[in-house]
Amino acid sequence: MYIGVTGDLVKRVYEHKQNDVEGFTKQYKVHNLFYYETYGDVSEAILREKQMKKWNRQWKINLIEKHNPQWVDLYQEIS
Repeated sequence: MYIGVTGDLVKRVYEHKQNDVEGFTKQYKVHNLFYYETYGDVSEAILREKQMKKWNRQWKINLIEKHNPQWVDLYQEIS
């Protein structure tokens, strides 16, 4: 699972889907958006990102399944 902060979610997910971004998402073919949060303040978003990166995998799965139990790719919803 990939967790990150961006100012343009649509663009960032598109880049990942096109394998335009070197690193984790390209190496492991992480191309679907299953969960996202929005923040008005970038510092709050960064704090949340740091918090979630410390979570174990099951906590992340639980969060996704609470909000998106079918694991539907949400990219079409935001684009």
